Amino acid sequence: MTKRTSAKYKLDRRMGENIWGRPKSPVNRREYGPGQHGQRRKGKLSDFGIQLRAKQKLKGYYGDVTEKQFRRIYAEAERVKGDTGENLIGLLERRLDAVIYRSKFVPTVFAARQFVNHGHVTVNGKRVNIPSYRVKEGDVIAIREKSRQLALVLEAVGSPERDVPEYLSVDHGKMVAQFIRTPGLSDVPYPVMMEPNLVVEYYAKN
Repeated sequence: MTKRTSAKYKLDRRMGENIWGRPKSPVNRREYGPGQHGQRRKGKLSDFGIQLRAKQKLKGYYGDVTEKQFRRIYAEAERVKGDTGENLIGLLERRLDAVIYRSKFVPTVFAARQFVNHGHVTVNGKRVNIPSYRVKEGDVIAIREKSRQLALVLEAVGSPERDVPEYLSVDHGKMVAQFIRTPGLSDVPYPVMMEPNLVVEYYAKN
């Protein structure tokens, strides 16, 4: 098992939830935490613990986002007019790796990051290899011609596991997606409940 896969499953186990809704998640077999004492560990969480957990879950969901990056995105969400929690979700969903994952061009968020890194993606005709690149409404995201037959891409496109959300318009025949609008929390197809309001509370106190 690769380091990335094991880290992904470790997060699932720690949270006790199948965060990405994947059929292979260990949580599908047992819901308690990792390690010898995992079954006994379910103590009552403090308010801080609940807020921290909500932050770890949301941050973990988007792959390898560092705490520094995540805090920066949060600070930006706070500056923008409107609900900070909704703004936070909107900014996370505008990441190029998140758009590639949502468009079903790759099977996982982790694969999306690597896929963008390796130069397989263009935005408005220009090659972009920065996973955190922020797309704008109306941007056209495409898989480069020579990358369209990769097994990873064909597997993801053919998978019935996920649906493409309504804020994206995707043509899998042409391997092109358009980012139509910035979503709010209720638009995003998270397999588990995300609580950005608790993330806001966490950062307000820390």
